Amino acid sequence: MPGLLPYRFLFRYSFPVRHEAKLPRTGKGGAGLPARFCFPDLGALDEGPGFAELRLAWNKQGLAISVEVRGKQRPLAHDPGAPDLSDGVQVWIDTRNTQSIHRAGRFCHHFCLLPRWGEGAGPVGVQLPIARAKELTPLADSKDIGVTAEVTKTGYRLDGWLPGRVLNGFDPEAQTRLGFYYLVRDAELGEQTLSVGSDFPYAFDPSLWSTIELTT
Repeated sequence: MPGLLPYRFLFRYSFPVRHEAKLPRTGKGGAGLPARFCFPDLGALDEGPGFAELRLAWNKQGLAISVEVRGKQRPLAHDPGAPDLSDGVQVWIDTRNTQSIHRAGRFCHHFCLLPRWGEGAGPVGVQLPIARAKELTPLADSKDIGVTAEVTKTGYRLDGWLPGRVLNGFDPEAQTRLGFYYLVRDAELGEQTLSVGSDFPYAFDPSLWSTIELTT
């Protein structure tokens, strides 16, 4: 790392996320968002890993996430007892975008979207409680989180759908700015994060998250 702090830590980011009326496109996931929904990868600022491409879209029913991971040579790693330690994408969302707090509130959420979870199991979405939260948000049932996935020879493609009912406080007409963070974890390729890495407590500190703006 060139400096004592990662370059990505020195800035606050706000990213536009485009509207897509036709979501979800299947009964569960986002069914492969096209390139115009691509989310910026800031990893090059710190020479971080860039093995995953993430895409986001929204409508008044919820948020869609597409992720493609490339470059794998080994099978997916999964721990049925620890979704946050399994290969997949994790997202943190604050429906109130409260950037000044260091402990999660009731509008903060942590989701794990996994292409596989356990031997012979298919894709799954799991919401986990956020450590040290000052207020707890209701945890969604996994059946309400839409996930589809295709495992390829060099990785996987995953589509997730987070309906508004699993996002406490989701109201895109009144609140168009959401707090957002992501981690793509891979036992073989490493960890790709939005900005800072595991040296920082982004898993439970919303002040380290960025902003997404729900645009048309």
